[in-house]
Formats: sequence, structure tokens, C-alpha cells
Amino acid sequence: MVEFKRKPGESFESFIRRFNKRLQLDGKLMLAREKHYYYKKPNKRQAKQSALMRQALREKREYLRKIGQIKDDFH
Repeated sequence: MVEFKRKPGESFESFIRRFNKRLQLDGKLMLAREKHYYYKKPNKRQAKQSALMRQALREKREYLRKIGQIKDDFH
């Protein structure tokens, strides 16, 4: 991590400008922005587990619909 300190007699605006310029040259800001919304893919076990859970919930919902516990509201 790079530390930034104001030089003696340096205005705050020029300090911010120097700081932003250094961030752009390092590329760390762009890297952080790229990774900000990145979601890791689930591994095979997690994907299989979530698929089985969705299937079980779908079957349960279908069963409840067939016996009249849930009504079809989407038509």
C-alpha cells in the first residue's frame, strides 16, 4: 500500500490531483472497479446442491397445487 502525504506548502487541490494521477498510473482503481461487481461461480457441489433444492421446491409446489392448497394466480 502506498502512503500519500501532503508536501509542505502544497494545496489540498494539488494533493488530490497528485493522488488521483498516481492511482490512475498504478491501475489499482480500475482493478478495484472491475472486481466490484464480480461474482464467483459456484463450485460443482454448490451448483448441484442448489439445483436439487430447486427441484425439490418445484415438486412440493406442484404437489400442493394439485391437492388444492395453492391456487394458480399467474393466469
